[in-house]
Parts: sequence; C-alpha cells; structure tokens
Amino acid sequence: MTAFKNAPDQSYLFPHRHLLSVEELSAETITALLDISDVYADHNRARPSSLTSLRGRTCINLFFESSTRTRTSFELAGKRLGADVINISVGASSIKKGETLIDTATTLNAMHADILVIRHGDAGAVKLLSEKVNCAVINAGDGSHEHPTQALLDALTIRRRVGHLKGLTIALCGDVSHSRVARSNIRLLTAMGASLRVIAPPTLMPNSIGQWGVEAFTDMRRGLAGCDIVMMLRLQKERMQGNFVPSVREYFHFYGLDREKLSHAKPGALIMHPGPMNRGVEIDSDIADDIDLSLIQEQVEMGVAVRMACLDVLCRPNAVSLGEG
Repeated sequence: MTAFKNAPDQSYLFPHRHLLSVEELSAETITALLDISDVYADHNRARPSSLTSLRGRTCINLFFESSTRTRTSFELAGKRLGADVINISVGASSIKKGETLIDTATTLNAMHADILVIRHGDAGAVKLLSEKVNCAVINAGDGSHEHPTQALLDALTIRRRVGHLKGLTIALCGDVSHSRVARSNIRLLTAMGASLRVIAPPTLMPNSIGQWGVEAFTDMRRGLAGCDIVMMLRLQKERMQGNFVPSVREYFHFYGLDREKLSHAKPGALIMHPGPMNRGVEIDSDIADDIDLSLIQEQVEMGVAVRMACLDVLCRPNAVSLGEG
C-alpha cells in the first residue's frame, strides 16, 4: 500500500449504521467526512497504487435507475480501496421477473455483502431495504427525496476552491420541485453555515418551499444578485407527469444560465451542475466549459473521493455496532 502524505483519520467512527440522508448528519459529521474526502482527493490526484483498506470487503451497487456518474464513481471508489465490487443490473435481474423489493433484500442479505449502494426511483425505498439487511447501506438517490453523497461532493468541491462554506450565498436554479440534489444540498450547505436561495418557475417550485429555510425567487436575475455560487439543476423530465414548462426554448430564455444572467451574480461567481447537463436548456456551453468559472468537472472528480470516504468509514471496525441508526 502506498503511504499517504496525510493519511485519513483512522480513529474516526461514523456515528450511523447507514448513510441514508443528509438530515441525520451533524455539522461535525459532515466536516469529518469532508476532511477524509479531502485526503482521498489529494491521493487520487497523485495517482499512486491502489489502497488496501477495503481488501476482503464486498460492495454491491444495486441501481434501479440508470446512472453513469454515480454508479461509476462508486465502483471506482470501491476498487481504489481494494474492495470486491459487484454491479447488479436491475434490467436483467429477478426484480424484472416479479421479485419483490423485500425478496431482493433477503437474497442480497444472504450474500453477506459489507455495503449496499442503492439507487431507486421511489422515495423511501432505500430506507426500507436498509431495514431488511445486516450490512451498511448508502443511499445513491431515492426518488425526489435525497442524494447525500452528491451534496457531500458538492460541498467538497466548493470548499477546495473557495476555502470555506460558511457565509457563502449559494443559488440552486431550475427544477427544484423534482430534485433530490436540491433537497440534500439545502440541508447540508445550510448546516455548514451557507445561505441558500432557490430560483425556479412557479410550476417547478415546491409548494412547501416556505418551510425549507431558503429564499425563493421566480425571477432569475433577482435571485442571482450577490450570489457566490450558482448551481444549475437538470429538468427531471422522467419525474414529471404533465407539462411543467411551455417549451425548452422558453425555459432557457428565462431560466437557462448564460453570460448575461450570470452578470447579476457576484463578480467571479462559480458555476456548478450535478449532471448530466442539458446544454442549451439549463446552461449555455460557453459557461459550462469556462475553466475559470465552471466547477463541473471538479464535481465529477470529487465524487470519487467522497465515495471513497463514505465506503471507508462505513467499513471501519465497530462502525455498524456503534451506529445510532
């Protein structure tokens, strides 16, 4: 095993059995995960040989929804730590043949995996599965509910570029109503001392937005005024039942990020997008590809480091037995 210049804190014990929601994480826990992720990010950039901290461990990626970035980064994270990683394609599995979610959990439990990484289209499905297995579970996105590792990697990306999270004004723009990324980021970044705004057309603004502890805007230029970070959100067409926007062209005119709208934010404001991007819908290519402003590729890179940290802490000795939930 190649030595770290600054090794992760091996004494840290994650205070939960699973990683299901940002809501259950304290600011101290978030900071600890970001600190460990920071070390893995530096390690990955140095391109040393693979690590062995998860040698002998088995990680199963069970994705009921298609994914490129999240599943690949979890797979890469596990392999870089020396784990045996298994990807289960739901399209070719027994689930498509009529097996229930509980039967699937029972089957996977019999395989004695150490970690299940689960993405599911229904909110609450990952939590249900976590109650039926003996191993640790990581929520890789459940419906419109949460996506905790995305929020962690977004926070790490910002912290590494800006140096801090506290005091920043961060705008989340686009399809807020259907976005699990928005919900997780609002919870995490607020806990870390940032001020959050959401910007969306009325049809894509949650009815409960008044209870989220954020400033809400339907006018993009007003909402971007004075923002340090602008995070664009993808139109979640697969979760929409009906027409929420008149047309893609009109949506971009009012809510797509371009140079003119960005000029209303703080000078030097940074751009983010969880991906996949719809260029010319949520964001103009000129902005997305500007290496001085765009953090989008860094988000992808930090995703591997954050997921290495999460797999690491959930596989540490006594981590599950000491867990709170």
